[in-house]
Amino acid sequence: MRIWRLQELGDPAERLELVEEDPPVAGPGEVLIDVEAVGLAFPDVLQCRGEYQVRTGPGFTPGGESCGTVAALGDDVTGVEIGCRVVFLGSGGLAEQVTHPAAEVFAVPDGVSATTAAAIPINYCTTLYALRDRAGLHEGETLLVTGAAGGTGTAAIQLAQATGARTIAIAGGSTKVDLLHDLGADVVIDHNDQPDWVDAVREASGGGVDVAYDPVGGDTFHQVRRCMGWDGRLLVIGFVAGIPEVKTNHALLKSYSIVGVHWGASLGRFPESLGEQMGTLLSMAAEGTVDPPLYPPYAFEDAATALQDLADRTTHGKVVVTL
Repeated sequence: MRIWRLQELGDPAERLELVEEDPPVAGPGEVLIDVEAVGLAFPDVLQCRGEYQVRTGPGFTPGGESCGTVAALGDDVTGVEIGCRVVFLGSGGLAEQVTHPAAEVFAVPDGVSATTAAAIPINYCTTLYALRDRAGLHEGETLLVTGAAGGTGTAAIQLAQATGARTIAIAGGSTKVDLLHDLGADVVIDHNDQPDWVDAVREASGGGVDVAYDPVGGDTFHQVRRCMGWDGRLLVIGFVAGIPEVKTNHALLKSYSIVGVHWGASLGRFPESLGEQMGTLLSMAAEGTVDPPLYPPYAFEDAATALQDLADRTTHGKVVVTL
């Protein structure tokens, strides 16, 4: 069986190696899965570099979202059948076969492809938690999305549209801008052409946005906070461009909230929420309401390149590896 292993901490293209190992065997309560598609995200890159809050080291296998077909059942497994296509969360997906607790896999509805299913868990669950549970976004409100052509950004556009909210999307370059127009974003701003886009957002939102979804951080965060409307909610999703220092006096003057979104930690406190979120999102995928835009999928043999391209921010949409 082939599996990607991290040889030492560093950039994926330099430190990941495709190796041969004995296939895993499903233990009690587990299923053996033939992997068909693996979703990749920026935390995979950080884990390869040793820069994520969950520490890793040599032997680590990236890939936290996977879809495949159940090939074998361990003892005491109920509710899952051989031949069932399932999607699941958990590092180590970049392998031809994996084992996983049967209680933590989710059946993929008919008509939903393996690549679509593998693109949903992290980006869409994070975004559903952010917009619904943390921000309380509702119909008629305006949502600002930075890094809008990325995996989480496109998820935010689609879920906001399903809520009936208006969307303002920030991205860089004609390819990403075209993608966002195709997704139906109400306003799209190319930050390459308009690096100081605060006034444009204020004008498009009638003075300020109700909710901002910021996975970028860094200097972008400071532009975002200047776009906030009265009683707005600024969602802190991530820090691709670095961790900004927050000027709390500005939040006081405009009476907006800065809201942390740590979806992974929320699962530790409310583990039952994952099943509800996945059920909701897979049903939306079956209906066509959720349809993750995919960067052209990478072959399994090119997984290290896929992660490096993600690190270098040359991709758009969701990055998926297929087997």
